[in-house]
Amino acid sequence: MAGPAVQKPGVLMLGVVHHAKAEFGKLSEVAHVQQVTSGSREEFIRDCDSGKYDSLVAISRTYDSVEITGRFDAELVSHLPSSLRFISHNGAGYDQIDIQPCTDKNISVSNTPKAVDAATANTAIFLMLGALRRAWIPQQALREGKWRGASPLGRDPHHLTLGILGMGGIGTATARRAAALGFKLQYHNRKPVADIEKQFAPGQVPSYVGFEELLKTSDVISVHLPLGPATRGLIGSQELGRMKDGVIIVNTARGAIIDEQALAESLESGKVWSVGLDVYDKEPEINPGLTKHPGAFLLPHIGTATVDTQKEMEMLVIDNVKSAVTRGKLLTQVPEQKPITSKA
Repeated sequence: MAGPAVQKPGVLMLGVVHHAKAEFGKLSEVAHVQQVTSGSREEFIRDCDSGKYDSLVAISRTYDSVEITGRFDAELVSHLPSSLRFISHNGAGYDQIDIQPCTDKNISVSNTPKAVDAATANTAIFLMLGALRRAWIPQQALREGKWRGASPLGRDPHHLTLGILGMGGIGTATARRAAALGFKLQYHNRKPVADIEKQFAPGQVPSYVGFEELLKTSDVISVHLPLGPATRGLIGSQELGRMKDGVIIVNTARGAIIDEQALAESLESGKVWSVGLDVYDKEPEINPGLTKHPGAFLLPHIGTATVDTQKEMEMLVIDNVKSAVTRGKLLTQVPEQKPITSKA
C-alpha cells in the first residue's frame, strides 16, 4: 500500500508571467503554485496574517507587482509566513525589496543579473547617441513640417571621454559597445574590476579613476549603479557643478541616483549640454524642466522592454524558484547576502 502523498512546497507568484508561460506551468511539477495578479497591500498583509500562505517556501514577484503589495519593506517582511525562505525578484535592480529585513528573517533574495545586460546597454548607447546629437530637436522639427528646424551640430564619440559610473554587468556591456564607437573609456566602481583587460580589445581597456576625477574629466557620464542608501542622490548640484561645462549625462539605472531638479537646472543653465534618460525619480512623473527642454532625449523606462529579454528574465526567475524548492538555494542570490542555509 502506498504511503501518504508528500505535500509539495508552496510557491506564490505575485504578478503576471507574460512570456515564459510554459516554463511557469511546469513549476507545478515540483511545487504547489498559487498566483496573485490583483489586490492591495492591505489585502496581501491580511492574507499573510490569516495563515493563507503558511505553507509558502518561495515567492516569485514581478517588477509591476509592487502595485499589488507595495515595497517589500521591513513592515511587509514582518508579516511574511515563517515558512518562507526565498524571494525571487524579476529585475536586475531590486530596490523594491529591503534586503536586511529579509536577511534577518532568514529569507534569501535573488534578482536577474546578466539577463538584462545586453538590452539595457543597447538602450544606454541609443540614449547616448541621441544625446550627442540632441536628437529630439530634429525629430520634433520633422514632425512639425520644419525639416531640421533649429538643429544644432552634435558631437562625435571618437573625440570624447566616456565615464562609466558603476562597472557591473550592464556598465561593462555598455563600455564594450561604446569602445566600438571610439570613446576613450574610464570608469569608477567601489573597487577596480579584476581582470578587466580580458573583456576588452587591446587599446580599449577602460582606466579606473576616482569618483571626483570621473566627474571632472568625462565628456559623457553614463550611470549604471544600483539604487541604495549610498547611491540615492549621489549626483546633486555640487557634483554637477564639478563636471565639465557641456557634459552629457545618460542614466539607465535608477532615477533617484541623480537629483532630478538639480539636473533640470543644470540643463537649463547650459552646464549640462544634453541628457539621455530612461529612468526618473518619481516614475511615472518627470520633472517638467526635463520634458520641456530640447536637450533632453527621454524614454519611459523601457531599457529591458524587448520580448527576448523579458522572456530571459522570467525564465531566470522561474529557474531560481525551481532551484530553491528542489535544491534549497537560489541561482543568483543578491550580493549583499551571504549564503543562507535553508530549512526547506
